[in-house]
Amino acid sequence: MSIKSSSSIPNPFENQNMAHQAPTLLVLAAGMGSRYGGIKQIEGFGPSGETILEYSIYDAIRAGFEKIVFIVREDIKDAVDDIVAPGLQGRIPYEFAIQNGFRFVPEEYQNTDRVKPWGTGHAVLCASDIIQEPFAVINADDFYGPEAFKVMADFLRSDTHPQHHAMVGYELGNVLSDFGTVSRGVCTMNENRHLTGINERTKVGKKDGRIVYQDGEREFELSPKDIVSMNFWGFKPSYFELSLGLFHEFLSTNSKSASAEFFIPIGVQHIIDHNEGSISVLLGGDTWFGVTYPEDKPHVQQSLNELLQKGIYPKKLWD
Repeated sequence: MSIKSSSSIPNPFENQNMAHQAPTLLVLAAGMGSRYGGIKQIEGFGPSGETILEYSIYDAIRAGFEKIVFIVREDIKDAVDDIVAPGLQGRIPYEFAIQNGFRFVPEEYQNTDRVKPWGTGHAVLCASDIIQEPFAVINADDFYGPEAFKVMADFLRSDTHPQHHAMVGYELGNVLSDFGTVSRGVCTMNENRHLTGINERTKVGKKDGRIVYQDGEREFELSPKDIVSMNFWGFKPSYFELSLGLFHEFLSTNSKSASAEFFIPIGVQHIIDHNEGSISVLLGGDTWFGVTYPEDKPHVQQSLNELLQKGIYPKKLWD
């Protein structure tokens, strides 16, 4: 896929009729897990070597998503294709979009010293030329649970307001690692369960029966019932145009940085702060597990085996 300049982004409002459009699933698979120590998006965890990504795709298909788009780096595209092709071919159309440090970056902001891409918000933009319908966004290495895909697919099929978006919320107590701290976006909502803010908390972990996070030298407690974002978003196509403008604003002050990242919550917070739409927090995040650290792998394998024993998934996923 060729790199497009910002001027060649398609207008997301052209020929858009979202009524009864089947949603697309956008999978963020370009990153490498530095703390995990490998490319965890393509590691097998299921009894027949299935990746977490394959379980998400399986759940998405049976929830009613009708196209899959993978955001990948060029160097892992073939490896990801080798994994997903046996399950997807003949079942659902899928495409790849490439994320690198130059896509949708105007020439005056391009940084030849920049090695890494520009974060999750930039990753979403990299799919804007092949998605014209409502779409969900997930991480490739998080297991979200079948109910999460169902509630998101139902929302994207039934809600036709072009500026009404959504996220699946998870209780903080269910999304921690036993082997180290994590970062989590703690959400606030109004009485209509519309998102009013996301506070990024770092070094969140369990300590003496409590959940705490660190801010500088100070330690603060969080409730296990706090709702957090695990990067399961649902957007209408209007999000692309908004996000592109914000990305260029971001680059105007960060283009020389080797590490600054344009995250999805930057666009979400702008929507909230400027009253340019709304984000519903959907109930359905009952089951989550992921692999932040190598020690998480046995827990993931055990959790998958328990779901297989309950009949939620077949032993061989694509049989």
